Amino acid sequence: MLHAGGTGPLDRLAEERVDHRFKGLPPDAAGLTVGELARQRRNLFDGGFTTPVLALSAERLEHNLALMEAYAARHGLAFAPHGKTSMAPQLFHRQIEHGAWGITLAVPHQVWVARAFGIRRIFLANELVDAPALRRIAADLAADPGYRFVCYVDSVRGVELMDAALRGAARPVDVVVELAAGEGARTGVRTEAQARAVADAVAGVGTLRLAGVAGYEAQVPGASPERVRQWLERLVALAVEFDGAGRFAGAGEIVVSAGGSEWFDAVAAVLAALPDLSLPVLRLLRSGAYVSHDDVHYSRLTPFNRVPEEGALEPAFRLWAQVVSRPTPTEAFVNAGKRDAAHDLDLPVARAVRRDGAERPAAGIEVTALSDQHLWLRTAADADVEVGDWIGFGLSHPCTTFDKWPLIPVAEADGTVVDYIRTFF
Repeated sequence: MLHAGGTGPLDRLAEERVDHRFKGLPPDAAGLTVGELARQRRNLFDGGFTTPVLALSAERLEHNLALMEAYAARHGLAFAPHGKTSMAPQLFHRQIEHGAWGITLAVPHQVWVARAFGIRRIFLANELVDAPALRRIAADLAADPGYRFVCYVDSVRGVELMDAALRGAARPVDVVVELAAGEGARTGVRTEAQARAVADAVAGVGTLRLAGVAGYEAQVPGASPERVRQWLERLVALAVEFDGAGRFAGAGEIVVSAGGSEWFDAVAAVLAALPDLSLPVLRLLRSGAYVSHDDVHYSRLTPFNRVPEEGALEPAFRLWAQVVSRPTPTEAFVNAGKRDAAHDLDLPVARAVRRDGAERPAAGIEVTALSDQHLWLRTAADADVEVGDWIGFGLSHPCTTFDKWPLIPVAEADGTVVDYIRTFF
C-alpha cells in the first residue's frame, strides 16, 4: 500500500504527481499526488477514470500472494518470485511480506530497480558478462554486507569475462551453474561435462564463488511431466555430484533452483527428494506469473490444475475499454489495442459488459484481432452491445501486461480503488 509522508522509497511513490505519464486516470486528478488520489477512494466505474484502464483486483491479488506463500511453506521451498513479471517494487515487498526469500530478476536494470527499493536478496536468472554492471554489483556488495546476489554462469568464457570485470572486488560474486533443459533449449550448459568445466573455471578465480546449480524446466523440449521430472533429476544429481567433489566449499549454503509458473509441482516433488548434502540446501522456487495469474495461458497451464486439492490461483487483471463503434450487427470496436493489452500468446477474452451501473457476462462477444488502439470484436447477432458500453477483458501473459501500464489502480470488488501499483520497465 502507498503511504504518503514516509521517508522510504516506497513511501515516496505516493508523492508522485498524477500527470500525462499515467493512462486511464481521472483527468481532474491531474496535479494530485498518487497518495492523495488513493485516499479519495474513487470508484473505477463512476469516479472519472477514462478508458482504456487496466485494474488489479485487490481481493484476488491478496489471494494469490497468500496461496503461493502457503504452497512454498508446505513443500519446504524457499521462494524468489520472478520480478520481471511485474517490475513493481510494491509487489516485491508484498511478496517478501508473504514469505519470499528474495526476488528473481533477469537483467541489470531490473537489479537497479530492486536495489533502489530496498531488496536485499536477488537471484539473477541469467548469465551476466556486462563489465560495468558487474562492477556496480561488486560495489553494492562491498557497501552492504547484508546484500545477497546470485547469478547464472554457463561457459568458461563467461567466467573469464566476469573475473576480468571483478578484479579487486571486496566480495566474490556467488554463481550457480545453469543446466540447460536440453538440446534446442535456451541458455545453459548442455552436458554434465560442460558443467564440470565451468565449475573448474569458477574454482580457478578468486572473484567468483560456486554456490549451486539451477535451470528453467519449462524449456524442456516437448515438456511433459515425465520429461520435466527427468531433467529436474539431472539437476539434483549434478548438485549431489558437485557437493561430493567439494565444489561448494566456502559457500554457506547450496542453492538448487528451478521453477517457472508451469511445473512448480514437479519442482516441489523432485527437490523434496534431494538428499542431505554437506551444507544446508536452499531449494529455491522462482515462479512469477502467479501474482496476477491470467485468464488464458497460465489458467490452462498452472500446476494447480493437476493438484486442485492444493488450491487455485485467480486471474487478477481486468482491462476495461469502451465500445466506440458498432458498424454492423456482428461487429464492434473498443478503444484498447496492442498498446494496452497483452497479445503475444493469446488474444484478450471478453468477460463482462457494464451499462448504466449494471454489470453482466459478456455473452456472444469474441475478440478477433487487435490494432494499435482498437480491439476488433465479433458479436453474435443477438448480443446486447451498444456504443458507450464498458467491456471488461481478461488477458493472457502477465509479463506483457504489466509493462504497458506504469500506474495500475487496485480495485475492490465494488470498484473502489484502494491503491495504485507503480511499475518500472
